[in-house]
Amino acid sequence: MQFDDESVDASELEDQRGGGGLGRGLAVGGGGAGILGVVIYLLVAVLGGGGPDSAGSPLSQPGGGTSGDVARRCNVAGAIDQYDDCFVLKAFNEINEVWGAQFARSGQTYTKPRLVYFSQPVRTGCGTASSQVGPFYCPPDRKVYIDLGFLDQLQRNYGAQGRYAQAYIVAHEVGHHLQTLTGTEARVRQAQQADPSRENPLSVQLELQADCYAGVWSTLANNAGNVTIGEADLDEALGAGQAVGDDRIQAQAGQVNPETWTHGSAEQRRDSFLTGYRGATMASCGTVPHA
Repeated sequence: MQFDDESVDASELEDQRGGGGLGRGLAVGGGGAGILGVVIYLLVAVLGGGGPDSAGSPLSQPGGGTSGDVARRCNVAGAIDQYDDCFVLKAFNEINEVWGAQFARSGQTYTKPRLVYFSQPVRTGCGTASSQVGPFYCPPDRKVYIDLGFLDQLQRNYGAQGRYAQAYIVAHEVGHHLQTLTGTEARVRQAQQADPSRENPLSVQLELQADCYAGVWSTLANNAGNVTIGEADLDEALGAGQAVGDDRIQAQAGQVNPETWTHGSAEQRRDSFLTGYRGATMASCGTVPHA
């Protein structure tokens, strides 16, 4: 994939890498929505593996400075291709630019989420989260939380390979922000509280719609010239969606139980992304919750 320019805007970035000290093994509380979320946290516990903090990942760039520090380092020729924190930030910029233009065309105002880089347990509006919880979006504070070391673990352990796989992950999380702005997230939480037996199926609906929104963004960004997306890039996004399907993740732990799914199967996630990619409108992703 190729961006239309190399400028990076860090005004919505909070770099909290290296600023932990909250302890370990903590999971995000209620209200968080993510591409992997607690599913990966539980898998790590089942397999007895270390979290991304202990993996020595080359993707965890030195951090903990100000957004200005990141902007100065990333606004250098070649930095987007060289550094993963620069690439993710640039993808985040383009995702927000496309959705801002799309909302404006329909007479609505788009409020950007904030992006938080973290590598140690972090306090959020949804509770305290360790990096083992994976990338997630927190509706109460309207922030996308990304642990760059975990993206490396996704590539190495789950087959989510390639740059566009990373962009898909960020676009999925911003998809949850769209659900907050449109009231979808609140309706789903209310429905879950009204009928706890539907908690997991409703969660799956929410996650699949976020996958669909990621597909919509891909087409809109490509058509607008923000990002040039080829067939190989599309394959990377589809591969990432399949790699983090609940059935694929549970299979690694040795037991697949559809009743416990919260994000959808590999096939569902792939199909949802394609639905948005082909439909290219938020309406093509349907409404949630649905019967």
